[in-house]
Amino acid sequence: MNILHTSDWHLGRTLYGRKRYEEFAAFLDWLLKTINQRDIGILLVAGDVFDTSAPSHRAQELYYRFLCRVAASPCRHVVVVAGNHDSPSFLNAPKELLKALNVHVVGSSTASPEDEVLVLRNEQDDPELIVCAVPYLRDRDIRVAEAGESVEDKERKIIEGIRTHYATVAALAEQKREELGADIPIVGTGHLFTAGGQTVDGDGVRELYVGSLAQVTAGIFPAIFDYLALGHLHVPQKVGGSETMRYSGSPLPMGFGEAKQQKSVCQVEFKSTAASVQLIDVPVFQKLERIKGDWDGIRSRIIELSAIDDPERPGFWLEVIYDGTEVIGDLRERLEAAVSGTHMEILRIRNNRIIDRVLGQIHEEETLDDLNVNDVFERCLAVHEVPEDQRPELLRAYQETVSSLYEDDVQAE
Repeated sequence: MNILHTSDWHLGRTLYGRKRYEEFAAFLDWLLKTINQRDIGILLVAGDVFDTSAPSHRAQELYYRFLCRVAASPCRHVVVVAGNHDSPSFLNAPKELLKALNVHVVGSSTASPEDEVLVLRNEQDDPELIVCAVPYLRDRDIRVAEAGESVEDKERKIIEGIRTHYATVAALAEQKREELGADIPIVGTGHLFTAGGQTVDGDGVRELYVGSLAQVTAGIFPAIFDYLALGHLHVPQKVGGSETMRYSGSPLPMGFGEAKQQKSVCQVEFKSTAASVQLIDVPVFQKLERIKGDWDGIRSRIIELSAIDDPERPGFWLEVIYDGTEVIGDLRERLEAAVSGTHMEILRIRNNRIIDRVLGQIHEEETLDDLNVNDVFERCLAVHEVPEDQRPELLRAYQETVSSLYEDDVQAE
């Protein structure tokens, strides 16, 4: 039995204002081709299908068309769990209809943990896999807030809530396997941030559990899982060095910081309950390049890229960061002239030599895209001369507020 594990598609995501639907469509075409070529029986999507809780019509079209095409392929089942970017109610809305296509959607945790324990059957109607389809667990799903509790109390409750939830669904899965009398694998899913997880600057990965990231360790997950399919981190990686606990990573680079990553999906082959994992490289559908240096270095790199520019394929999208010693007032004009006549396009220019101004570090070319919400809040604290010893607690409170806003399901109203 072959399983394919992927996550973090972020359908509908833009890059400095540029829409990327062609890339997403090309990836989904490639994924379907891979499913057919490699005899994939089950597809696991570990969260963040969409980039926002209110995806565009075109993003929805890509998603539903892909599911219909997979249903017509040799793939027997698709399991989709929600990530923190997804709207639980939006994903769940067509779940009963999608069941007819053997697409199983778990948008949120419910009062019945049994809803997350799925028994998947083969063409002969024999059970072949049990999936503990755990979605992104929101704060309110795993802890009860109490007046006067400390930050440490909140963090402890979050960790225990995650541990308890996984222990509960794993116990139900083990019970289900015993009832079936079948020696079949048990696979878990999740969308969260584990200790030691590798991220890339600017990848947009949000802190899911404020202040407690370093404590969400591999030991939280039950040993009964024969494979654990995780989402949220965009870099493909193992958890705690385990071959069978993995982040598949995002299939497309979400920003220029991910441009040099080799993106992949995980093929998991089961022989009885023993899993072996192979990474399948995802092709590059849109070339991204970050060029950083002085003017001579930037110009030389643009010339190098123009020599390998393929007119039959989309040209490079460029991010240029100038950090030379010379102050260049006409940097944009020089760059536009340098790429003129090529298929390259400059999406972002940052001139680090322009004089610092508002809020201490904002540059002439710096925009809010360069800052995360914590950066803005910290700069406000500095501008208002809030004492240093008060800032950590204020920042924690702010992060908790922002986290709760992210968890609001706008589609549920």
